[in-house]
Amino acid sequence: MRTKKEVAQILDLSWDKVEFIGLNSWQIRTLRAIRDCRTVALGGHVDACDSCGHIQISYNSCRNRHCPKCQGHKRDQWIAARSSELLPVPYFHVVFTLPQELNTFALHKPKLIYDALFKAAWATIAAFAGKRNKSGMIAILHTWGQNLSLHPHLHCIVPGGMVTSTGKWQLTKSKGKFLFPVKAMSRVFRAKYMSILRQTERISPVLSKALFSKEWVVYAKQPFGSPKSVVEYLGRYTHKVAISNHRILAIDDQRVTISYKDYRVAGQKKTMTLSHGEFIRRFALHILPKRLVRIRHFGILSSKWKPNKLPKLQSFLTNLPLDKTSEKKKKSKPAFVPKCPCCKSGTMIIVMTFGTRGPPDYLKTGWVTSNTNAIV
Repeated sequence: MRTKKEVAQILDLSWDKVEFIGLNSWQIRTLRAIRDCRTVALGGHVDACDSCGHIQISYNSCRNRHCPKCQGHKRDQWIAARSSELLPVPYFHVVFTLPQELNTFALHKPKLIYDALFKAAWATIAAFAGKRNKSGMIAILHTWGQNLSLHPHLHCIVPGGMVTSTGKWQLTKSKGKFLFPVKAMSRVFRAKYMSILRQTERISPVLSKALFSKEWVVYAKQPFGSPKSVVEYLGRYTHKVAISNHRILAIDDQRVTISYKDYRVAGQKKTMTLSHGEFIRRFALHILPKRLVRIRHFGILSSKWKPNKLPKLQSFLTNLPLDKTSEKKKKSKPAFVPKCPCCKSGTMIIVMTFGTRGPPDYLKTGWVTSNTNAIV
């Protein structure tokens, strides 16, 4: 039994109840991967230090994007990749939020609702940039609130300017002090979203009236200190999951206690106790449909635009020769090399792999030598 307080422990304790919560097969498959992450159920390998001979057993990760234990290295890789694509211009953090009236739709047709959210957010940015200009956006989907309720919203970074029809860079009318008027963005976002939704789904007049009668939330922060700081800031959001293990305060045979921030009272820290079944149900709300892309790039930050045109724009804005800009982009982050936890200088090398039956008995009982060759 696990000793750490983590989502996997709750799944361990209540796995026999999971199929009665009303989840679909994809959600159950995802929860099983999280439960089995870094356990003998997924197999593993034996690592040995090439310097001091220290030996340790490591179990394989599930690598699921919803797993609280498998996102750290992916986040670091994403930040490194985006840093090479930066422009020396102001960047803004923009948040587009769907009203709670659409939560029922999101439960039953999540792909439709979340795809429309991406499309409407980008259509809003593009509309304010102007028909003849091209802006850019990186958007990251989050579906949760602090208490694990359904709260779909996008965290976006948007450069404070656009490429004109003549290929020149032009700052927004505010000269980088703010992006676009937030109230106007909110109303355009509402209209764009409803237009997209009506093309694919029949909306009742009552719901339509309710959605148009309220202001939708669009939030834009002041520009960051530097382009690099905005990518590092957004990197906090890229590979987050609905709840991280450190927010789990206590677990017993029936209940789990978590911490959360209540933003209705200035982000005050509070605690909440849920039954295992309710915790799992809420966590499963945020398991995205299979193959739904939750980080998307648009405009001058899209995969179609970046390879050929972005280096030229970087070169123009930094006054650097194009070849130097390209060379800078080609430098990649060195591959991760695990260091020995014992001597701190040697490199850990995989010397043996094993399946779900676990490592050899002599390793389980501690009968190992300091000579790496004895295991190979």
